[in-house]
Amino acid sequence: MSLRPGGSGTDIAIDVGGSTLSYDRFDAAVAEWPEAAVHDASALALPEALICVFAAARQGAAVLVEDPTARPVRSEIPDGAFLLVGTSGSTGTPRPLARTAQSWTDSFEEFTSITGITASDRVLVTGPLHATMHLFGAVHALCVGACVTDDERTATVTHAVPAVLRELLHHAPNLHTAVVAGTSLDAGAEKRARGLRLVEYYGAAELSLVAARVGAGPLRLLDRVEAEIRDGLLFVRSPYRVLGADEWVGVGDLAELRPGGELVVHGRGSSAVNVGGTTILAEDVERILDAIVGVKASAVVGTPHAVLGQTVTAVLELEHSTRDQTALLARIKDQARASLQKEAVPRRWTVVDELPRTGSGKIARARVTDSQP
Repeated sequence: MSLRPGGSGTDIAIDVGGSTLSYDRFDAAVAEWPEAAVHDASALALPEALICVFAAARQGAAVLVEDPTARPVRSEIPDGAFLLVGTSGSTGTPRPLARTAQSWTDSFEEFTSITGITASDRVLVTGPLHATMHLFGAVHALCVGACVTDDERTATVTHAVPAVLRELLHHAPNLHTAVVAGTSLDAGAEKRARGLRLVEYYGAAELSLVAARVGAGPLRLLDRVEAEIRDGLLFVRSPYRVLGADEWVGVGDLAELRPGGELVVHGRGSSAVNVGGTTILAEDVERILDAIVGVKASAVVGTPHAVLGQTVTAVLELEHSTRDQTALLARIKDQARASLQKEAVPRRWTVVDELPRTGSGKIARARVTDSQP
């Protein structure tokens, strides 16, 4: 599949801010976009940014889609580069990445099959395009002839991180499919999304899609993706990797491979908390905490301890409707003790008004860690 709009005529390509753009008008705008060796869509509104991206593809040019407030340092543009983006910044300073158009479009056919997205869908993008999961979702939608929208009420499909999906479900009555990425879907969000087709995919900015699961099925590697485990950590070989990446890319996640291409991801190796010789994965504790009623989001980090090396600290963002935080926190602690092994139970609990997030809506755990005394 090439990077070309999949719709035509008066069918709506983009419906954003109450204004619509048909596929005919979208195609005309792409054709009329001024030529340049390198375009910059970073600060453009969503419709213009998507026009710019497709125009760059048509012209054989490169296009920057970066966070305007946190641009990576980019010393050069590799030969053959089309899309110039940065990492999400959840673990540090954004790094510059460059990819070809083919490194995305070659995965579109399988992604379409997995998600079931068709030209009749209205695809809701829930975050800025410089977060690559949202850019991928919007570009894929236009390539299959669907409508990209910001209207929660009429959307039939959404791309979202779990924390955003939890809130969205109250306002999007026509959703039939939710495509989730960025972090594992917690039990609470999964319960609220019951009745939807849930598609969860695992990937990385350097690799794009790696594996996906539908509903309660297992996470499976995409057809053209290979993986192996080295010292417990996941390494991936993929045709969808960025320019300049090693043939085998170390993702940094603790994982295991099972027969049939099944992949089990346990979380970031760097987020492991060593409590007296017991390795606790922050993501495992967060999934338990996020499933507790009243918890909007959580971040689990390690706190230095003179005897144990580290102990677990939980930083919580509670639902706004909660009035008695003291009683709620006591209940959360009780449920955590009942669900977690002793070493994984947080010794320290902190409630904040809002946890730091990346542009895609993921919790920026590195910034939580940096803020702890």
